[in-house]
Amino acid sequence: QVQLVESGGGLVQAGGSLRLSCAASGSRFSINAMGWYRQAPGKQRELVATITSGGSTNYADSVKGRFTISRDNAKNTVYLQMNSLKPEDTTVYYCNADVVNYRGYNYNYWGQGTQVTVSS
Repeated sequence: QVQLVESGGGLVQAGGSLRLSCAASGSRFSINAMGWYRQAPGKQRELVATITSGGSTNYADSVKGRFTISRDNAKNTVYLQMNSLKPEDTTVYYCNADVVNYRGYNYNYWGQGTQVTVSS
């Protein structure tokens, strides 16, 4: 089993910055990739950014040039640096981890979500 703990959400003004963190804990696992997703009420969950253990990244078009995803593999932690925030970035952000257990099977785990609110 793996637990994901998110932090860093909050309230900022438009144009401001936040950094989200997500730490994975557990035993007998390794992580192929981690990422951030967001979901507004009544909307589908959408990809924001992902990063593999090797450092390959992928971003949604809406955040390219503004958000940067990074990771510390030794700490099983992923970060999302969010700059030039816009009111439309306001929603709940969820951490995701693609985990491989000791038997070689893949599982996806989700954090509980952290609220990001950007005022205009």
